Amino acid sequence: MNTEFEACIRACNRCAVACETCAAACLQESNVAMMADCIRLDRDCADACRMASALMARESPYARAFCTLCAKVCEDCARECAKHDAEHCQDCAALCSEFAEECRRMAA
Repeated sequence: MNTEFEACIRACNRCAVACETCAAACLQESNVAMMADCIRLDRDCADACRMASALMARESPYARAFCTLCAKVCEDCARECAKHDAEHCQDCAALCSEFAEECRRMAA
């Protein structure tokens, strides 16, 4: 693994799993319609994280630019998840915020 990207790749993978876990848990909430934006952003964020991880792993020239976009998606996801009291949403919000910072550092 490229050591320059290693921390960010690991953060991407953790974030993708957290977002998928959050989306799945949101689907089990009693008012799923209220969670629709959270679920959408969780899924977008998980996909963005997986793509960022793949681009970094193959040392793509687009990795840094994509990580900037990924950080934005993570920030939006964190903001949405933070609106909900569920533990899975709060955990996801914290991880997305942490990852956004990691991704911005790597992209700089």
